[in-house]
Amino acid sequence: MQYPVISARNLSLTFQTNDGPVHALKDVNLDIGKGEFVSFIGPSGCGKTTFLRVAADLEQPTAGEITVNGMTPEEARKSRAYGYVFQAAGLYPWRTIGGNIRLPLEIMGYSKADQAERVKRTLELVDLAGFEKKYPWQLSGGMQQRASIARALAFDADILLMDEPFGALDEIVRDHLNEQLLALWARTEKTIAFVTHSIPEAVYLSTKIVVMSPRPGRVTDVIESTLPRERPLEIRDTPEFIAIAHRVREGLRAGHEDV
Repeated sequence: MQYPVISARNLSLTFQTNDGPVHALKDVNLDIGKGEFVSFIGPSGCGKTTFLRVAADLEQPTAGEITVNGMTPEEARKSRAYGYVFQAAGLYPWRTIGGNIRLPLEIMGYSKADQAERVKRTLELVDLAGFEKKYPWQLSGGMQQRASIARALAFDADILLMDEPFGALDEIVRDHLNEQLLALWARTEKTIAFVTHSIPEAVYLSTKIVVMSPRPGRVTDVIESTLPRERPLEIRDTPEFIAIAHRVREGLRAGHEDV
């Protein structure tokens, strides 16, 4: 039997602060299968980003366990099992777009020829071919975020962890990037874990939606999407889409009431 790509069992994390303990995650049980697109949605401070950071070995759980590709997060990090896309593009302004995408490849010791091939391929994947020699300030916010995604894809990790990458963009740009991200996912068959505050975005993108409660972050519902994998933006007007969005909204409301 194939193991889940990401698996959490009774996962909890408590931060110790000067004002006392902060319970960020509590008893989270979740499996993410290979090739799934899983969105995490919930109010600010509910532990969505914390879950991604634990999976990425950026935070350490205080109870329970989590595995990534059957390994500990530390082992997964060292084996380059995932790429991470942050809320801000985080591009170095003094490096070209190509230079930014090359950076992790340089650190990992890829040959110059391999670096050039990977930069070319990932720029094409995110529809930025021809922008390799541009600097971040010469690109729009949406294009910068696509370059950030290209950087995360450059070393061909199986898993993409995305922490609300489109949250700061306007709705028109966000819709366009949602469409592009779905197309990218279909082409690469990556496993994607995606944090969002937007119900329509979560429903449009996902094969599975994880609804989380206010702190301490618990999973209050896991919704398997019944939408087809081919999803034009107009699907958001269909009764099926609206029904899933309603269930997400009800899950968020129930989570607030349980606190």
